[in-house]
Amino acid sequence: MTTHNLDGMDVNAAVAALAAIAGVCTGVIAMLAFRWSERDQARPTRTSLHTDAVLPPGVDTVLSVLRSSAVVLDESDSVVKASSAAYALGLVRGGKLAVEPMLNMARDTRRDGEIRQVELDLPRRGGGRGEALAVSARVAPLGSRLVLLLVEDLTEARRIEAVRRDFVANVSHELKTPVGALSLLSEAVMDASDDPEAVVRFAGRMQIEATRLTNLVQELIDLSRVQNDDPLEDSEPVSVDELVAEAIDRSRHPASTKQITMASGGSADLFVWGSRGQLAAALGNLVENAVNYSPARTRVGIAARRVAAPGGDLIEIAVTDQGLGIPEKDRERIFERFYRVDPARSRATGGTGLGLAIVKHVAASHGGEVTVWSTEGQGSTFTLRLPEAGSARDRRTPASLTPDLMTEPLPAPEVLP
Repeated sequence: MTTHNLDGMDVNAAVAALAAIAGVCTGVIAMLAFRWSERDQARPTRTSLHTDAVLPPGVDTVLSVLRSSAVVLDESDSVVKASSAAYALGLVRGGKLAVEPMLNMARDTRRDGEIRQVELDLPRRGGGRGEALAVSARVAPLGSRLVLLLVEDLTEARRIEAVRRDFVANVSHELKTPVGALSLLSEAVMDASDDPEAVVRFAGRMQIEATRLTNLVQELIDLSRVQNDDPLEDSEPVSVDELVAEAIDRSRHPASTKQITMASGGSADLFVWGSRGQLAAALGNLVENAVNYSPARTRVGIAARRVAAPGGDLIEIAVTDQGLGIPEKDRERIFERFYRVDPARSRATGGTGLGLAIVKHVAASHGGEVTVWSTEGQGSTFTLRLPEAGSARDRRTPASLTPDLMTEPLPAPEVLP
């Protein structure tokens, strides 16, 4: 009996000892977890390395409102503060400034206190083969120990400047051609004053060149207008049926001359929201191009339909021809100003190379897009996608639409009576 009681006491003592050991272990683990949590909270974040207390008062607020990418470095070249834009450009990686020329500028400025500025071309983040980033970097001392780096992205500004420069050069060339032809033809008319047949022939050529010059100037005016005007200021519901009828009527004479059948079809009673004049010019250009670049005795179709989209229903207006088609290498460039797939044929048809550029600007300013499907030897389909009236009425900013090249033309439209 006594032995039984002793055995029970030994078991109780062992249990108590185990409980004490478990309690000590729990306390140690809790203390370690608490210290680890404190250390983790004190660790610098992605957008605020080290502590804000390192920066002079008010600097953090100023940096947050700057449009430029901002990076602040300490005396050991560690990043004290960096804006989100600096990370987006790939300037800062792992708490360090990743661009060696900028880092060298910062070290020189820290040494002598002089402000430095330089323009650099940086590879795009991710190592893609796209256009390099053009940036302007400016380094200045910030207090006694810090250096401030401001970086401005100049890529878009350079692209716009290049487009403007090319545009001026192209306009000069395009204007020079008909003006020079008119000058030569006028001299020929004067020299052939005693030859009535030659005068008539040269006068006819002068009319052709004068018409080409007039069309070029008008399209330059139209392009300038659609780039500068806001179509939503004087917008209204525009009937797609009326736009199609007007576009067909505009090209009816050249189509009949080439015995080209024009047809319309698709859904009726559709409306888009925007500037009637700009929309009519855009669709008219598409139909006119289809007629001009189609062989004789072929068919040009215009069809409209409603398609569902996440931001609201869209109206698609497709213009299909049976021409020679567009080579794949040219499809991405046909909406550029003055770009021509076949310059010789463009001169024969009187094309200026601005029609599709106008269509592109009108579509973009109305919150839509224009795409092309084409197969050489079979023809092309240009599709104008625009927000439907009602879904676009309350939009002050054009919707961002994902480009989606049309893989096949719309159903064949019915022939007009």
